[in-house]
Amino acid sequence: MQFSLKDPNTDSWLRLQSGEKKFNRLFFSRDQDNKLFTIVWNRGNAQAVSIDGDDVQVPGNSLLPLMFNQSFEFENAEDIVAWQFNREFYCIIDHDAEVSCVGFLFGGGDRVLIPLDEKASKKMHLLHTMFIEEFNTSDVIQNEMLLVLLKRLIIFITKLAKTEFVPNTKFQDERLDIFRQYNLLVEANFHKEHTVNFYAQRLNKSPKTLSNLFAIYNQKTPLQMIQDRIVIEAKRLLTYTNKSTKEITHALGFEDSAYFCNFFKRHTTLTPLAFRAIRESA
Repeated sequence: MQFSLKDPNTDSWLRLQSGEKKFNRLFFSRDQDNKLFTIVWNRGNAQAVSIDGDDVQVPGNSLLPLMFNQSFEFENAEDIVAWQFNREFYCIIDHDAEVSCVGFLFGGGDRVLIPLDEKASKKMHLLHTMFIEEFNTSDVIQNEMLLVLLKRLIIFITKLAKTEFVPNTKFQDERLDIFRQYNLLVEANFHKEHTVNFYAQRLNKSPKTLSNLFAIYNQKTPLQMIQDRIVIEAKRLLTYTNKSTKEITHALGFEDSAYFCNFFKRHTTLTPLAFRAIRESA
């Protein structure tokens, strides 16, 4: 079952998929121009999903937000419900005050897996039904109604994620906002800026303050977040493109190919060429 709403005048696009036999996306090929954010609900048992070539276990009855530039393929797509939308339909950055998900659900280097309890599952089933009803109601306010439902979905999922991953502290929102802003800055600048000092200055914080904040929300340090994001992009380029090591070196802001190769091996135990060879033989 698939539903979609697309406006050729604005290129806005909202799509809902449920119970289909196949669900995948390959960003570096046919889908590159369709920059769709994806919210996945695995309604069945635990299953594997390949994300950018890495196998990830998605627990049963859980949610998984995916960025527009991630490639993925699900093992049991028939158990998947997925909402996909582009920024022309709803820009989560421009409307961050409404949904507060950028840099947390979307934009961070880490994957967020959100388990659902019985109450949350009922809410997801209700939202799913309401989406289908609106897709089947063709009238002048269909776009507006679907947009409202998408906002409700994102806000609901963000609240669930905060409850699951963010400690209940007095300054939760303020600290989380800094954490989200850091992730956004890294996403926008990791191709050329590799030091914590750059991001700390942009946030008017000291590197030590950021380190203390990350200790609250994340086991990784601010530097590890930058380096992990670089490694993710390097893996994508090695897996899905024909770019040479030299080209990838410059694309990721390194001046010397040997230094980049040592950096990549330190984080993956493989050289870039060895990593590509393994992916090509898989």
